[in-house]
Amino acid sequence: MKYELLIFDWDGTLADSAGQIVSAMQGAIDGLGLPPRSDESIRELIGLGLNDALARLYPELELSGLRALLDSYRAKWLSEGAGEARLFEGAFEAVADLHRQGCRIVIATGKSRRGLDRSLRHHQRLAELVANSRCADETASKPDPLMLRELLADEGVAVERALMIGDTEYDIAMAQSIGMHGLGVACGVHDPGRLQRAGAAAVIESVAGLPVWLQGRV
Repeated sequence: MKYELLIFDWDGTLADSAGQIVSAMQGAIDGLGLPPRSDESIRELIGLGLNDALARLYPELELSGLRALLDSYRAKWLSEGAGEARLFEGAFEAVADLHRQGCRIVIATGKSRRGLDRSLRHHQRLAELVANSRCADETASKPDPLMLRELLADEGVAVERALMIGDTEYDIAMAQSIGMHGLGVACGVHDPGRLQRAGAAAVIESVAGLPVWLQGRV
């Protein structure tokens, strides 16, 4: 099997951002005086679109309460002083290597478009390698595979020639649902066993190891 389109998740796959996401959400919860939630319960939902994650985190809240939490979280996450998560060690070098080999690099993320654009502006060298992207606020949220279908259509690539790389079962599940191979990375929020049970073709430690794993597959 040879892959020509590599589809990357962002948070927990390319960027080591889980800690910042949890901290921003806890700040929003505290600021609004909402019932507390554990760091783990928040971390568990990273990868979903924000609206979807909040509905799962607070199923008892009405829409008005979710909107207040959404606005508060975005204010903390997107504020000028929030900083930007670093890329995992070796991630840029691995993506650049695969780009040089002729692979198309795209992103499928639970981030908002505003959030991803902010991250790409910060990581400008990586942004220059990215041919396309889909965010949860402009299509269906993971694990719905619509964002993958749209990327395949945009790029004119058959599903068997594409590979989804992600750190959550949501990434693997959406790939599996349309017959796309999914590769797990163990550096993010879901453990390797969970990724394997979701149907991952394999689980590697991080994106840094992707060029080696792909030898003979691209």
